[in-house]
Amino acid sequence: MRLITALFVLGTTCLMASASPIAPPHSAGERQQTFDADPGWEGINNRPVPDISRKVVQDFGFSPTTHCVATPGEIGGTITPAAVPASYGLRLPPSSLSTHLTASGVLRCQGGKFHVLLGFYNSKTRNEWRTPNTVALRIQGRGDKFIAFTEYCTSRWRAGGDSPGGFDTEEPEDPSSRKRPLKGFPLQQTLPWTIDYDPAASGGAGLITVHLGTQSANCRIAPAHRTDGAAFDRFGLQTVVKSAVNGGEVWIGNLKVNGKIPDLRNPALWDSQGSHTAYATSEVRPHGNFGFSPTNFAGGNKTGEIGGLIFRGDCRDKNTMAAYGDKLEPLSLAEALHASGKIALRQGVTDSAVLIGFYHSKDSLKVSNEQSSLLPASFLGLVLEGPSREGFLLRPMLNTRNLDSTDSHLAECPHIYPDGVPHSFDLKYDPNGADGNGTLTLKMDAHTVTIPLDPGMKAGKTRFNRFGFVTTWIDGNGQRVYLDDLLYTFQQSAP
Repeated sequence: MRLITALFVLGTTCLMASASPIAPPHSAGERQQTFDADPGWEGINNRPVPDISRKVVQDFGFSPTTHCVATPGEIGGTITPAAVPASYGLRLPPSSLSTHLTASGVLRCQGGKFHVLLGFYNSKTRNEWRTPNTVALRIQGRGDKFIAFTEYCTSRWRAGGDSPGGFDTEEPEDPSSRKRPLKGFPLQQTLPWTIDYDPAASGGAGLITVHLGTQSANCRIAPAHRTDGAAFDRFGLQTVVKSAVNGGEVWIGNLKVNGKIPDLRNPALWDSQGSHTAYATSEVRPHGNFGFSPTNFAGGNKTGEIGGLIFRGDCRDKNTMAAYGDKLEPLSLAEALHASGKIALRQGVTDSAVLIGFYHSKDSLKVSNEQSSLLPASFLGLVLEGPSREGFLLRPMLNTRNLDSTDSHLAECPHIYPDGVPHSFDLKYDPNGADGNGTLTLKMDAHTVTIPLDPGMKAGKTRFNRFGFVTTWIDGNGQRVYLDDLLYTFQQSAP
């Protein structure tokens, strides 16, 4: 009898050791996961595919050449957009949005689909685009020409640009869109440029005026953004931090900054960060890299969490849609749902969105040629996204199987900054809230927002059978997000 008991205990111990390490339920119907080891969750397209590696070359700074000047001596070279920032800038006394800032010179662009920021920036906050603490001219190569935008971003990642979008146009503005076609600037030609930020203009909110070639553009600082503030300590060139794409050459000469002509040849005056390097990277849109991670960014008690680099997906291509989640019993909108944990946003990029919550393994990853919704079908959870004018928000949202979605009331949602600071969150779905229509309530740290569901959203066949990360249905850029110490519904009493 003792032998049989011993064999039973040994077998049970081995079985437990081989199973996914899941902590005991917190309460009936809820599961707790601290990620002290790999949980073995289901991953779909969540790791880079083979052979996507791309070479990134940054080779810019001072050069004794004459690409855009008559006398040898200019700054510039090969600049490649990538997820890792690089810059070359003139050291400046600390300044802010209360400082009158000016710069001028000549510009020459050549080759490729480059993407570059020329302007005032902060050497300590270059971690994404839109880049915080910037007043800049954004230059983007389009094959045989380049286009340009005037833009800024505050210390709180709230951004603005020339409205509705750029320099003088060859065609009238399309009233149905905030975007409009921009007149292309020629490559292989030297163009004069000026940047002027006047903090007293535009009623004291501040105004950026840019002249490039024969064209000009104005960008007014939003009054609410002015109160955010910004800190600048450099002027120069920096990469647009997104994902690795093709680079090109940009050259700047005859430079004058804040009324002074800097010595381009004096290295003590200039700061180079990653501007002379070459490396291979797999951080290429839309191939994310997320799942279990032996790190501790989100603030858990022990090492181990989930997250990583997550790009937006595209429902027209099954290979771009991705997910990483725990398998659940079928859940519905008939009963309450709950999720809580810790979250840290370490890098955010404009036109990105990360979805965290309950989803369906088939509905949410359905392939379709119609991009009728950013959110996938059958999703209830948190959306971490912009818009750019607000930086990054954590928004409770629901999208049903029939693609009926909630309005998350931007003004009420909490901001979350891509500074790596951990936050606590708690999400509750109450089917009895809002007079029986249902409500979503998010609490992040001390901030609480409640979103009512529209009548009839609970009806239908919306189901959830996974909890974790799932990508959007409309493609875009990526974020680096991490989660830990999760508690979530995995079982309901009703089918």
